[in-house]
Amino acid sequence: MMEHRYGMLALAAVCAVVLLMGAAKSKKEWLLNIVMRSVLGTIAIYFVNAALAGAGIHLGVGINPVTVLTSGILGFPGLVAIYSVGIYKYL
Repeated sequence: MMEHRYGMLALAAVCAVVLLMGAAKSKKEWLLNIVMRSVLGTIAIYFVNAALAGAGIHLGVGINPVTVLTSGILGFPGLVAIYSVGIYKYL
């Protein structure tokens, strides 16, 4: 049983190294993309919260590292997921 665990860990490590090697080639573009999506996602969260507050709906979606990284990594679907969780908590 223990040999299988080490084999899976070694396979996962090799896969991670291969993925990191591929990401290192386009690291600047990838990092810039995440930063730009994070900034735009933060601005979107601010304005959506302001619009909802104006309508009397307070979902409690804050601007914090988790929401910024979620919108940065996932983009628009991340924003939808954040607000979906907020709506679920609101209900």
